[in-house]
Amino acid sequence: MFLIEEVRFEQLVGDALDSLPPALGEMMENIVVVVEDAHPEEDLLGLYEGVPLTERDDYGGMAMPDRVTLYRLPICEICDNEDELLDEILVTVVHEVAHHFGIDDETLHQLGWD
Repeated sequence: MFLIEEVRFEQLVGDALDSLPPALGEMMENIVVVVEDAHPEEDLLGLYEGVPLTERDDYGGMAMPDRVTLYRLPICEICDNEDELLDEILVTVVHEVAHHFGIDDETLHQLGWD
């Protein structure tokens, strides 16, 4: 386990988001990314909650933002050093942001993002 403080973890999540292609970032719409220690019920690294962009025809006007949550402790638990942590944060960010774009787990697996 490579445990780091929440503030540093949040910085690394921000770095991962900043590393996404700018055109992709410009297409992200009405979304917030947060860090929590762990999911209260499931053993998850990350979670996307919202309406994917591909399904937003029925989205409506004043909707709450979609939410991507990265879970610090489970991610730290599977990493042995900061390099592994950086890689896992990036993979988790890409995975959850992909759901925002309507990309499912099977497609992510086929693309090597698992």
